[in-house]
Amino acid sequence: VTIFFGLSGTGKTTLSTDANRQLIGDDEHGWDESGIFNFEGGCYAKTIGLSAESEPEIHGAIKRHALLENVVADDDGVVDYFDNSKTENTRVSYPIEHIDNHRPGLKGGMPKSIIFLTCDAFGVLPPVSRLNKEQAMYYFLSGYTAKVAGTERGVTEPKATFSACFGEAFLPLHPTIYAQLLGEKMERYGVQAYLVNTGWAGGAYGVGKRMSIKATRACINGILDGSIHDAESETIPLFNLSVPKTLQGVDSKLLNPRNAWADKADYDATATKLAGMFVENFKKYMDASGNFDYSKAGPQL
Repeated sequence: VTIFFGLSGTGKTTLSTDANRQLIGDDEHGWDESGIFNFEGGCYAKTIGLSAESEPEIHGAIKRHALLENVVADDDGVVDYFDNSKTENTRVSYPIEHIDNHRPGLKGGMPKSIIFLTCDAFGVLPPVSRLNKEQAMYYFLSGYTAKVAGTERGVTEPKATFSACFGEAFLPLHPTIYAQLLGEKMERYGVQAYLVNTGWAGGAYGVGKRMSIKATRACINGILDGSIHDAESETIPLFNLSVPKTLQGVDSKLLNPRNAWADKADYDATATKLAGMFVENFKKYMDASGNFDYSKAGPQL
């Protein structure tokens, strides 16, 4: 069992919907002493740029009893999923039963992996990295991603944002309580956490390119089949993230993001800028971190 955390536009629905794996749920899950369970029962996917080739399961789920939002159709009712003349935020809601390989009962056992999805508009973070427990708590508390064009009104280009636990608006208690709970569960059940960047590589937004779904799926496959643990690894300076040197299906120069930038000095400056944003954001948690200094698990300037 694997849990994906991430804000809107980071790829949760796309990456969790895979013909080779049973889908427990798209959103709204619980984790108790028996394992993971879903209590929403449906899926809510972005459709802009959707094709049967790139996302066959989601494309195939659009049929009777599915509800399309904000899409453009011709006089014959044929939808153009590439038409963003109304909005980038085109969507579809459908019952989970529209996904052939869904998990009956919408529940599973204890998770083995937790994957934090982030859309890094700065092109600094690696496509995949392994996190220790303390790093997992730090990045969970930080909830870093970018507001991507189409996911929020008025956002026309990616903008960095931090949302505690990837859902700050929904937290009734202080975020550090949830971070501590996450750490306890990871330790008790032997769960490994990872950070996966579905954003940009080779440069920031406007210069680099968006990580392909194919490459990100290869990163997910490497996590789930364990091959990421067999690969030789290296540590990214500043962020102290452990990344594999090779991973099947991923261009090796992407795995260490600095190697993908033509201008290395520009990468270093951008990485320092992003690290500073993490440090500044985290100052609000310094008085409530308990007996562990979470900031030591984050970027070190």
